[in-house]
Amino acid sequence: MSRQTITVSLDNEGARLDRALAEALPDLSRTQIQKLIKEGEVRLGGQPVKASLRLERPETITVILPEIVATELKPEAIPLDIRYEDEDILLVNKPAGMVVHPAFGHDTGTLVHAVLAHCPDLPGIGGEKRPGIVHRLDKDTSGLMLVAKNDLALRFLQKQFKERTVEKLYLALVEGDIQPPAALIDAPIGRDPRQRKKMAVIRSQSFVSRPAQTSYQLITSYGDYSLVECRPHTGRTHQIRVHLAFVGYPLVGDTVYGRRKQTLPLGRHFLHAAALSFLRPSDQQPLTFKAELPDDLQVILNQLDILPV
Repeated sequence: MSRQTITVSLDNEGARLDRALAEALPDLSRTQIQKLIKEGEVRLGGQPVKASLRLERPETITVILPEIVATELKPEAIPLDIRYEDEDILLVNKPAGMVVHPAFGHDTGTLVHAVLAHCPDLPGIGGEKRPGIVHRLDKDTSGLMLVAKNDLALRFLQKQFKERTVEKLYLALVEGDIQPPAALIDAPIGRDPRQRKKMAVIRSQSFVSRPAQTSYQLITSYGDYSLVECRPHTGRTHQIRVHLAFVGYPLVGDTVYGRRKQTLPLGRHFLHAAALSFLRPSDQQPLTFKAELPDDLQVILNQLDILPV
């Protein structure tokens, strides 16, 4: 597939070139436009220009777009539990044990590999034929995940997450009889300075952290355990797991932030992304989806239901 050359007429007098192009080419992010300018692929009168150029009069700009290249990732025919799909997005109920994106030690069998097989005609994102991961779930967290099929949908959804208009609801089983039964945990999260593979609540200004808020509500108390709804208002790595452990009620099965010796027969932490609400990219229609508890988590609750409190 050859490179594409397009001409753009700009009449935004007084505007910076990169901003004017971002408005004229909505399928490209401003970062992508700045990269094209830096690489000399945006030209005025045949000559490369700078991003800071101010338009003094209407101009015709030539933009040379890179070839969409095939990613090195190979599609894998992995079954997907698809809860919704249109031309812009895919909503998947991810099983526990599936890694979202290829990483060291996980170069096959990921959600991305499965989506590539399900959507062989992806138009491409960022110059590559690949799905757009809007948000992530830990390997052992099950539940609803959004995937964008094109650049425009990716940016539209990312904007919703950034502005915190996406509503996310998780179900978690924690150790102990949680008190108070409802609260907002407001504690900054950063990389644990003692164990760099972990996250932690960081209040010291000597270490980097970012604001993080999670609200929870008790659903059912089982005496030694509590089933809670969690609503993360920010999107920090391991946020719910870190916050609940911080207030003294770690997730059942979480050997990283909770008890190493488990008290219930569960091979992973008890956390499920149960509901997701967002605006559809194509028409900004509000959508809400729910995903029932998977069998391994439901079995645990069934066992707790028959135990004396």
